[in-house]
Amino acid sequence: MALQEQIEKAREVVPRSMTFLQEVVVELRKVHWPSRKESTVATMVVVAITIFMAAYLGLVDFLVTQAVHFVLR
Repeated sequence: MALQEQIEKAREVVPRSMTFLQEVVVELRKVHWPSRKESTVATMVVVAITIFMAAYLGLVDFLVTQAVHFVLR
């Protein structure tokens, strides 16, 4: 690649970057940002499901471990 071509490519970077950032700002303005209450409720749901799944998988693991120990004795 010739030096002139590299210089031309480098000159295109700044305007293209500026265009990209302007488009990012436009798209971010379109986003529905949740309220504090919506975020809190969603977080509580995630925490509750995580705790439930951890307890369920812990119970299944315990039962399978006991079954394997019973079979191997």
